Amino acid sequence: MQLAFSTNAYLNYGFAEAASRLARIGYRGVEIMADVPHAWPAYLLPEHKQAIRDALAANRLAIANINAFMMHAVNDHRQKYWHPSWIEPDVHYRQVRIDHTKRALTLAKELGAPCITTEPGGPLEGRPWKECLKLFVEMLKPVVEHAEKEQVLLLVEPEPGLLLETADQYLEFARQISSPYLGLNFDIGHAYCVQDEPPETIRRLGNLIRHVHLEDIAATRVHHHLIPGEGAIDFAATLTALQDIGYSGWVTIELYTCHENPDAAATVARERILRIAQNAGVALE
Repeated sequence: MQLAFSTNAYLNYGFAEAASRLARIGYRGVEIMADVPHAWPAYLLPEHKQAIRDALAANRLAIANINAFMMHAVNDHRQKYWHPSWIEPDVHYRQVRIDHTKRALTLAKELGAPCITTEPGGPLEGRPWKECLKLFVEMLKPVVEHAEKEQVLLLVEPEPGLLLETADQYLEFARQISSPYLGLNFDIGHAYCVQDEPPETIRRLGNLIRHVHLEDIAATRVHHHLIPGEGAIDFAATLTALQDIGYSGWVTIELYTCHENPDAAATVARERILRIAQNAGVALE
């Protein structure tokens, strides 16, 4: 397994500066936020894309993932991460999410990224779960076709408070739509929040997991990303479970809550996770 860090902690820096800082800290991989200020696909000119490639090459960084979940650029007054969602009541607003995700898939292909991540349907806002699941699947179908065309993985990330929260819900969704280019982004902290204990859930989901997000969560299980070691998650058992299922991909630390001092968060997180992995006999670099 390989360790990366998400640029969504570096909201106060351009991509080149964020990449340089993460490389100096020791990371070999980076998750690029497909959003302002790093890589909002709708506004990226060829020279902007080349600048991203140049920054990656100069800092010897690989792309772990393109994060197309957050949409700060739209700046929806309800929530900057979840909206526009896949299940907005307004069909035109749903199209904004669809178009953004298609552009992110194309960007991933152009940059050589293996996958992108997206939200798991959005908030229900009082509507029946089954009804929203059906709508989510319908909205996703043309985007899955685009993923197949671009040959880039589209990974759905369950999250507390949204349509798909638990492993059971993800599995029900997966029975509704199938493609070799559709998979799961397993967020360790999100699973912990919804009582899906990470080690057991990882073993249950197995090869459905195509990318991993890592952060700590307090013992209260309230959804707030913490630096590893500041919460209650058993990372030794969790990393061991990933190794046991044969997962050999990227584990991306995601600490968008630490934008005021991202260097410190990235440094401490890396040191702690690598030490835990080493003590547990888990191959992670």
